Amino acid sequence: MKKAVVFLLTITVIIALIWLVPALIKLRRQAIKEKPFPLHWEVIIKQNLIFYKHFSPSLRKRLQGHVNVILAEKQFVGCGGLQITEEIKLTIAAISALLLLNERGGYYPKLCEILVYPSAYVVNQVSAVSNYVVQESKVVRLGESWSRDQIVLSWSQIKYDIENWEDGHNVILHEFAHQLDSESGTVNGVPILEQKSDYASWAKVFTREYQQLIKNVKRGAYTVMDEYGITNPAEFFAVATETFFEKPRQMAQHHPLLYNQLKRYYKLEPREWI
Repeated sequence: MKKAVVFLLTITVIIALIWLVPALIKLRRQAIKEKPFPLHWEVIIKQNLIFYKHFSPSLRKRLQGHVNVILAEKQFVGCGGLQITEEIKLTIAAISALLLLNERGGYYPKLCEILVYPSAYVVNQVSAVSNYVVQESKVVRLGESWSRDQIVLSWSQIKYDIENWEDGHNVILHEFAHQLDSESGTVNGVPILEQKSDYASWAKVFTREYQQLIKNVKRGAYTVMDEYGITNPAEFFAVATETFFEKPRQMAQHHPLLYNQLKRYYKLEPREWI
């Protein structure tokens, strides 16, 4: 009898925690979002996010709230001798927060650390040559997103992206889009969508656009999106996200269905800012 009572109490506590912990996290984040936003922080964001000045007051407030949460929950680590500054943290937080303005509320749950190098960095890459042979090589990278808990970025590339916002390339948007993609448990170009009915239209549009980009690249035709998007569906989603924010007018003109899918997902209209 006692064992049964203890078992029931244990189950009750577990169920209570399952419901209570998310509620407590939500309350904590809400308090963080409402903290005063220092004026010099906003000055830095205005300098490094060129269309911030076109945001409505309410949109600015929402972005600032998300920046507060990202700074509170994520650890920024300088690598290769780089010292992490307020500008580095605020720039990464503000640009990555653009992807959260649809109020999904997840704040990149798998991500714990953001590693920042001063410039491009070298990693050892192991690839299979055959069933029994692997080859190790050194690869230069500007950024990468690890599905477990880290993102790696190059500060020099970030600064270049800031100065060339409309070129369709942005390492922060690209790598954080991978984080959104990984939330479902599989990195396949399909993030968690709002409704189950959204997946069918997403798959139809993204598959067709992905295949069309492959065809256009192979025949040397002009493409709005970077050809790196043909690598696989996950990279296509990341490249499409970069294009959506950096070249919205061109994307809407040449890829209206794809643009509308991303507009529905991110709940934003970047054409109003640029």
